[in-house]
Amino acid sequence: MDGNGRWAEKQGKSRNFGHRAGRDRMIGLAAHARDRGIKYFTVYALSTENLARPQKELDSLFGLIRRYFASNIKKLYKENAAVRTIGDLSLLPDDIAKLLTDGEKNSPQNAGFTVVFAIAYGSRAEILSAVNKAVERGEILDEAGFEKLLYTSGLPNPDLIIRPGGETRMSNFLTYQAAYSELYFTDVLFPDFSDAEFDKAIENYAGRNRRFGKI
Repeated sequence: MDGNGRWAEKQGKSRNFGHRAGRDRMIGLAAHARDRGIKYFTVYALSTENLARPQKELDSLFGLIRRYFASNIKKLYKENAAVRTIGDLSLLPDDIAKLLTDGEKNSPQNAGFTVVFAIAYGSRAEILSAVNKAVERGEILDEAGFEKLLYTSGLPNPDLIIRPGGETRMSNFLTYQAAYSELYFTDVLFPDFSDAEFDKAIENYAGRNRRFGKI
């Protein structure tokens, strides 16, 4: 969800205004993705690095999370959609962590669509956490065993990673899981990343030949 702050600043608005616009665009985009038949839709909402931002901005972001869960979570459940969170919830305020945990716990079983929120997420921290768990247990792991220790345990690896906002890097996002993901970068700032822009990314992805290292 990159470019919310810059989008707002271009309009002479506060960064918090941009974050609200980004949240609203995320809600619409998730519904569009579900209608396109996508089963898992992951949103990089707050990285571990983002937690170093000014407290005023963080408070606004936490407020958006609170309001999102208050007004949208039951609607998602009624639409047979589940919520999953990946990240280090211990870094978040207690009430936010509880909202995320409860949102996942109360999700419908065998949901047809899952929104995955990457909040207080950092791929390096995720990998280190998994390694330390294995060391503590004295285990030597194979690939399947290691993946069970990741935040994303039970989730499929992403087929396509879309980054709006003009940057062309992964920024500590799903480094392990993205080994064979297709990447799509665009200069469009996230609040302007329309359903049509999303469809453009899907069409681009559909035209690629995924060989996974084979011929």
